[in-house]
Amino acid sequence: MSSLPSLTVGYVPGGTPAKWARNWAQRHPQVPLQLCAVAAADAADAVRAGTVDAALLRLPVDTSGLAVIPLYEETTVVVVPADHLLAAADEITAADLVGEPTLVPLDDVVDWADAPGAPVDHRPETTADAMELVAAGVGALIVPQSLARLHHRKDLTYRPITDAPPCPVALAVPEGPQSQLVEEFIGIVRGRKAGSSRGQAQPAPKRTAREKTLAKQAARAAAGKVARTPGRAHRGRR
Repeated sequence: MSSLPSLTVGYVPGGTPAKWARNWAQRHPQVPLQLCAVAAADAADAVRAGTVDAALLRLPVDTSGLAVIPLYEETTVVVVPADHLLAAADEITAADLVGEPTLVPLDDVVDWADAPGAPVDHRPETTADAMELVAAGVGALIVPQSLARLHHRKDLTYRPITDAPPCPVALAVPEGPQSQLVEEFIGIVRGRKAGSSRGQAQPAPKRTAREKTLAKQAARAAAGKVARTPGRAHRGRR
């Protein structure tokens, strides 16, 4: 006996697939959508291994064997203690971080080769661990805005870095032909309206000018035959 169809979507920390999941539930209530949290470093592998059918992940990553659909770019921010000098401004620039002690966790996802600041020797294992060290005054932390919100706490705050590179977010699926369910989910992610996703009935292709001309000629010919038929019948009754 075959199992009921379902779709599993992975998402990295800070990812927000809830809206898509709600839209899916409205359009396909008979097909469960399971959301699966995955570490940023494991998201692409999870898709390749088939652990998830698709994954919301951050770029850059190794995308071999994957089809990647860019979605949006996150603002890069710096997290500091709430009473830090940088918290006095609404936004900062990279120059404001020159010489500032910074933390670079092992799961860092910000692709900024020349990031400002003075990295401390200790690299915390996770971003969550780094947040604890920021609160302790060890250093500042540069992250995508969604991670700053995810790990929000009253003694910390964050400020956008206006000249920092953004953090791209994408949807990754296995390379090659997609299942109907994956195509439907891609349609939701891309904002297609219900009934217009790939796999649904497509509108008839537009006719060429020649096809339109031939259709008109055929219509006129048919109309002429209809018009002549009653005439012949009338003459036959005389």
